[in-house]
Amino acid sequence: MRPQNLLILMSDEHDPRFMGCAGHPLVKTPNIDRLAEQGTRFSTAYTPCPICVPARGSIATGRPVHETGYWDNAIGYDGRLPSWGHRLQHAGRRVESIGKLHFKSAEAPTGYDRQHEPMHLKQGIGSVWGAVRDPLPEFDKPWRMFKQLGAGVSNYNLYDRRSATTACEWLKARASSPDDKPWVLYVGFVAPHYPLVVPDAFMDLYRLEQLSLPKLQPRDGYQHHPWVAALDALVGQDRLFQDDTERLRAIAAYLGLCTFIDAEIGLVLSALNDSGMADNTRVVYTSDHGDNLGARGLWGKSVLYDESTRVPLIMTGADIEPGKVCDTPVNLTDLFPTIVQAAGATPAEQDKELAGRSLLELAAEPDDVERTVFSEYHSMGATSAAFMLRRGRYKYHHYVGFEPELFDLELDPEETTDLAGDPGHRNTLEGFAALLRARLDPAAVDRKAKDDQAALVERFGGREQAMQLGRAGSTPVPGTAPE
Repeated sequence: MRPQNLLILMSDEHDPRFMGCAGHPLVKTPNIDRLAEQGTRFSTAYTPCPICVPARGSIATGRPVHETGYWDNAIGYDGRLPSWGHRLQHAGRRVESIGKLHFKSAEAPTGYDRQHEPMHLKQGIGSVWGAVRDPLPEFDKPWRMFKQLGAGVSNYNLYDRRSATTACEWLKARASSPDDKPWVLYVGFVAPHYPLVVPDAFMDLYRLEQLSLPKLQPRDGYQHHPWVAALDALVGQDRLFQDDTERLRAIAAYLGLCTFIDAEIGLVLSALNDSGMADNTRVVYTSDHGDNLGARGLWGKSVLYDESTRVPLIMTGADIEPGKVCDTPVNLTDLFPTIVQAAGATPAEQDKELAGRSLLELAAEPDDVERTVFSEYHSMGATSAAFMLRRGRYKYHHYVGFEPELFDLELDPEETTDLAGDPGHRNTLEGFAALLRARLDPAAVDRKAKDDQAALVERFGGREQAMQLGRAGSTPVPGTAPE
């Protein structure tokens, strides 16, 4: 396989169903759709963890969260474990980033030769309050995720535009001084992550009367799984909406942000074409996790349902079949071997331990719908560790100390009916439990995460002090306060 340049485009919190190429009836994502036409779209892609910082640590290292120890949004990737960037640097590849990385700090040796205006944990600390878990804390006044909502311009919008502009300038400069070694450029955007604020031109594309309220609303009688109920009691945002009109405006703003980030991606792809390097460059588009967007009365991420754990994943370039939809389940930890292979680097001996496989290989093979993918969560609002397995038509949720959930995604793609209590599915349930135990000891992982987080909380002065660190729901743009 011939090494090529590699352009990695990553958004934040993009549910893959909100793409035209995935069949969404309203959302406008022409540039992402064009990527899907030019390459292969992975229809069943999952995050290793449905929250930003742990997911990004796993993407960097190719390892699941329980192996990395990057449990939550206060424990960022610091270079302690080797990244795909380190492998490329060792092979003599130039590796640079623009925009949001969400690691510990710019000074940490994370495998980039240069970082352009990176977004990391504020002061290397992040959301320490999310590590307060055993027992979960109580808020006297929950923060409001949507204190800004609708048409406008947020610091995140400006930052994303600046990142796209910087990427365009980088590509132009690279084309003017080429060399014979492939380069790797990572461009990280924030949208469609909240605050759900988007410039008027994008908000105006989506009228409230076109939209429907989300499925499975507790106010209509839907009952949360007890583990989810505990999380919602701590960080739930739905009760802070004034009315359904405001909920619909939140959905419209999210759609607008999907189109907004598509436009920024389009600028970068146009610059790549103008540079003359497109024919020698593979492109990857993905996101770190999804967004519940009101389903089950949940907003943001942090749960194991598909809205939160599935991600978009598209790859174009040499050796990648155009217009293909690959239905093999994949995980973002598969990006590590993919990037190493695409850039022509040599895997290290210890990389043989990694569970991921190159997407270039998976896409070239017949679909394997029985491939097992895995996700987990140990962060803010989690009473205990939560683990997800997807294999074939079924999806299994294991909550330490609680009853599991089981869904038949072939008959029930919206995960409306939990089959865990159905005697007819006992064998399936037991099979998944055995699969999980073969990977890890759930109770031991839960204990390890809580012990590490308790130690972190103590380093910051105990529970009361920790609760004051990172209470805002979003990491600030460099040089600004949280929105």
